[in-house]
Amino acid sequence: MPIDPVSTSSVLVGARRAGSRPAEPAAGGAAEAGSGSFTDSLVGVLAKVDRTAGEANDAIANMVRGTGDVHEAMIALQRAESTLQLTVQVRNKLVQAYQDIMRMPI
Repeated sequence: MPIDPVSTSSVLVGARRAGSRPAEPAAGGAAEAGSGSFTDSLVGVLAKVDRTAGEANDAIANMVRGTGDVHEAMIALQRAESTLQLTVQVRNKLVQAYQDIMRMPI
């Protein structure tokens, strides 16, 4: 099973593929301004986090039943953990940016 590196651009592109609309090309690794709503992007990323957690649970269940490999289960767990950590860090940055904007004097 190939291991793909996790980066913000690959998470967003993967989330777009998981959504209902086809993936759109990104300019320089960043999403274009008119490529969809910000909410759709966030929903797609959260769906990917949920999907990777489900894949990790399935891999662990297969390992416990004896039909799966320990290595596959550990890789799935690590992928799910990395995706979740990335999502939490993005959320933290968004909350911090919102708080900074709200503190700006008018």
